[in-house]
Amino acid sequence: MKAIQLSRFGGPDVLEVVDLPTPVPQAGEVLVRVQAAGINFFEVLMRADRYAVTPQLPMIPGVEAAGVVEAVGHGVDAALLGARVAAPLFASSRPHSGYAEQVTMSADLAVPLPDALPFEDATALMVQGLTALHLLRQSPPEGKSVLVPAASGGVGSLLVQLARLKGARQVIAAAGGKAKLDTALSLGADAAVDYTEPDWPAHIRDITDGEGANIIYDTVGGALTAASLQALAPGGELVFAALGRYALAASDVEAMIGRNQSLRGFALLPLLSPDVLKASLSELFQLAASGRLRVAIGGRFRLDRAGEAHRLLEERRSTGKVVLIP
Repeated sequence: MKAIQLSRFGGPDVLEVVDLPTPVPQAGEVLVRVQAAGINFFEVLMRADRYAVTPQLPMIPGVEAAGVVEAVGHGVDAALLGARVAAPLFASSRPHSGYAEQVTMSADLAVPLPDALPFEDATALMVQGLTALHLLRQSPPEGKSVLVPAASGGVGSLLVQLARLKGARQVIAAAGGKAKLDTALSLGADAAVDYTEPDWPAHIRDITDGEGANIIYDTVGGALTAASLQALAPGGELVFAALGRYALAASDVEAMIGRNQSLRGFALLPLLSPDVLKASLSELFQLAASGRLRVAIGGRFRLDRAGEAHRLLEERRSTGKVVLIP
């Protein structure tokens, strides 16, 4: 099979196509013929060794895929053959290897896909969909004004919609440029603010009648986090979900204390027992298949163009989910 291998850290060009033996499913496993593999921004950081965790090389990146069960290992029901499934590799004992034509995984983690749900959409609802869903479970938006940075991206585009479905009083989108703002508005945001403008927090205060947002779901991090505090209401909550990109100074946190604001950390994996993982994905898949949740696909690339896909994400030119098609 063909796969994308990372053997050294660097720019997008270090992602190379290699030929590897087709993996054999062991006892309790299934072999999935990949129809779509998702790309996440943390993989871009990992490729450049700028992520919070340095992976061991060589490796095949990719923590999520969707496809068709092609073979089963000992002890697995043969009825799974031919089933359309999601492969949440990030929750398995081998949390990578999605950038490939075939992957093996525990049969217990394979989540059935509704017939109406495209494989590409399923990839967007794994890491990014679960992140959005559990951010809202950790800090419920019901009756509150919420701010969603990077609102046209993979997580943000889903957060905008799910916050609305979960009862937010007001959903404010923040993104860079008119096209991305228009995307967020088309997904149901009540208002949109361009955070490339220097006075963007003031716009949010105007939108909220001078109060600010009650909750900010920060999946971006870096300098944006400190700037967004100017748009947070007194007593509001900043939910930080940008692992490896924390840049708040002690003075920022001290100022939050003075305004009765709270800083809440968010890490997805500790929240996902196997049962919670499967139930959460099933909920997202059904919402998307029924049309209540719209998945935005921001780019489709052949497997051998994985470097181009990474470059698109790295340069912040994408909206929605970027996928590889083996």
